[in-house]
Amino acid sequence: MAALEAFDAVDLIHVKRDRGELSTEQIGWLVDAYTRGYVADEQMSAMTMAIFLNGMTRREIRDLTMAMIASGERMSFAGLGKPTTDKHSTGGVGDKITLPLMPLVAVFGAAVPQLSGRGLGHTGGTLDKLESIPGWRANLSNEEMFAQLRDHGGVICAAGSGLAPADGKLYALRDITGTVEAIPLIASSIMSKKIAEGTGALVLDVKFGSGAFLKDIEKSRELARTMVGLGEDAGVATSALLTNMNVPLGLAIGNANEVRESVEVLAGGGPADVVELTVALAREMLALVGQVDVDVEAALRDGRAMDKWRDVIRAQGGDPDAPLPVARETHTVLADRDGVLVEQQALPFGIGAWRLGAGRARKQDPVRHAAGIDLHAKPGDTVVKGQPLFTLSADEPERFPRALEAVEGAWRVGAPGEPVQDGGPLIVERIGR
Repeated sequence: MAALEAFDAVDLIHVKRDRGELSTEQIGWLVDAYTRGYVADEQMSAMTMAIFLNGMTRREIRDLTMAMIASGERMSFAGLGKPTTDKHSTGGVGDKITLPLMPLVAVFGAAVPQLSGRGLGHTGGTLDKLESIPGWRANLSNEEMFAQLRDHGGVICAAGSGLAPADGKLYALRDITGTVEAIPLIASSIMSKKIAEGTGALVLDVKFGSGAFLKDIEKSRELARTMVGLGEDAGVATSALLTNMNVPLGLAIGNANEVRESVEVLAGGGPADVVELTVALAREMLALVGQVDVDVEAALRDGRAMDKWRDVIRAQGGDPDAPLPVARETHTVLADRDGVLVEQQALPFGIGAWRLGAGRARKQDPVRHAAGIDLHAKPGDTVVKGQPLFTLSADEPERFPRALEAVEGAWRVGAPGEPVQDGGPLIVERIGR
């Protein structure tokens, strides 16, 4: 005889539908029953839509997060003998910051367990970028991950299926039911995995603007505050930077080309915005583990961060000296007049790179590592007629028309003195203690 269930899913749906509050016990049962298949996808779809429309209290979000953590294993790095600090970005166009950030922070003796994901749609995935490097592997066992943190101080790898499995199931459902943007569900999804990962400190890079997951700065601020609260409630030192994603980050959008740009940053060069955000996040990650007066820029200038990068890439089977993939075909767009680049919208360029093959429409789709867009100018730059503005790269030239269609109207050369697209400062606000 089957065990009697503590609650009924329909009753709980009615509570949220009617703007009520679920108890800790009800939320715990719901997540467990959905994970083991007792609550059907159709029922959880109704629940996620009710949450999307009516929200959750901070206590409910905390209970949801802890129930998702409880659905799987919880890692611990207590035996490492060094503090752990991690970063999570909500994603954007050209956001390759994890690549130079992890080795930069590891230089200073903190361990960086960077569990990362793959891209879907216009936002690129860190693992997809790194798989451009010949031999590099994303899947490590917990033992391999621990050993690499002990020996090299940093790792970027795929999260194991044992971490918050309820989130994996719920995320897939949200993706096909129009409920991805619900802040309680975003916050619990991100933080359940990060808390289960076992890091002692966490910095959140929460983006807003045209190329961000959440366009509105107030929504992004609400998400940042919610996630910082969840981290603090779980005993993880947590802070967030609210950052601008109205303009692509850096000059490279894709996979292999973003690795190239990251290596430029580690060599002491690279675009100013990528360097600025990398340095700011490194300082924040180190401050949360008690290192407040370290010269992170010096580690980029003197080669220590580059040496660490090479160590951790080799540790995961990659060859840091191997040539990266190059696309068979390119198409360069030229300035049609003298003037100033006054506009360059992030989202259309992200969609353009996706259409070239740099991203995927479905989780099972492969990415083309050589595909992408390289920008040759940023808003405010003076250009002359015939000067390259950006280059599309793809293995199949038939991809170019749809990519060009995506970026049509997303950039503009104006007359000298014409107001430039005001993306505002890159880093707008810090949220946390």
